Amino acid sequence: MRKRSLRLVVLGLSLSSSWGNGHATTYRALLKAFHARGHDILFLERDTAWYAAHRDLHDPGYCRLALYASLRALQRYRGEIAGADAVLVGSFVPDGIEIGDWVLANARGVVAFYDIDTPATLASVEAGTCAYLTAEQIARYDLYLSFTSGPVLRRLTSRYRARCTRALYCSVDPGIYRPRPTQTRWDLGYLGTYSPDRQPVLEHLLFEPARRMPDLRFVVAGAQYPQDMRWPANIDHIAHVAPAQHADFYSSLRWALNVTRADMVKAGHSPSVRLFEAAASGAPIVSDRWPGLEALFRPDEEILVAASPRDVLAALAIPEAQRRRIAANGRRRVLAQHTALRRSGELESQLLQAIARGRAGRAEPLAAHA
Repeated sequence: MRKRSLRLVVLGLSLSSSWGNGHATTYRALLKAFHARGHDILFLERDTAWYAAHRDLHDPGYCRLALYASLRALQRYRGEIAGADAVLVGSFVPDGIEIGDWVLANARGVVAFYDIDTPATLASVEAGTCAYLTAEQIARYDLYLSFTSGPVLRRLTSRYRARCTRALYCSVDPGIYRPRPTQTRWDLGYLGTYSPDRQPVLEHLLFEPARRMPDLRFVVAGAQYPQDMRWPANIDHIAHVAPAQHADFYSSLRWALNVTRADMVKAGHSPSVRLFEAAASGAPIVSDRWPGLEALFRPDEEILVAASPRDVLAALAIPEAQRRRIAANGRRRVLAQHTALRRSGELESQLLQAIARGRAGRAEPLAAHA
């Protein structure tokens, strides 16, 4: 039987710019692989000054990319929304609450919410400060796709009456993220945008080891770090590494550091795309500890876990053969379970199941539990 080709519309934070956000690389890998499965995709992105000034993708090739200036300007795509088999509304979309209501009112196909920030989303929903999702909307989406698995999915169902929840982790394109023949430049490096709640852990697991080992070289790559931040002399700072250079960056590290935001540590089961990209690029990883990590990588075999500067320094001192073995094991795990092709297959299956279930009752909002 011939596989059904789907018409998918995605309203996401950004596809055109990877500057200061992890959404773009996640969408790029996922949608490229989804297109390769024979599906048609339209990506609608709010045209903001920040991303316009740092745009690094204009013509994806695997999907149509359209920019809109306002909710009113989005009206021109009403027909595309109505005619789609499925519409995906992403987290952190500007005016996401209004857009979600508009999509739910106009779409005839399945409407899903794709949350690449689930712990932060639920924290802000509960505080009444979320600008892109309400508790009432959670119950109206046909499908809630979450990059966080574990207890959060049960909470979405029991507390917010989500109709159907599924985990959809980030993923990696192994055609882009692979070991490169690049000279090793740094002993330990971290790639990530500045985050106040993540910074104390970065200080603990990278800055302090750098101070203790002045003969080693360290690097932090990412935007929005404070101008007045004091960097130890042996830490280089790179304001931005474009996705096309991520694999080269990771290949230039002896070890890659993963640091997780506080709300994601609390929720657990929230793997950053950084983990998959670094491992696929051949970099062995040292990560902070959080619930669910051991379900993704085997500690000491595929990844090292650090709780203190001493743990980091111990990793930096292990024999080269062991370092290479951990890197190879980590890469093998990612290529087996976390490629974009595999993730796009999961998305396809989840959407087809939602289509089969139909949209029964969605027009009547369900009240969320207090």
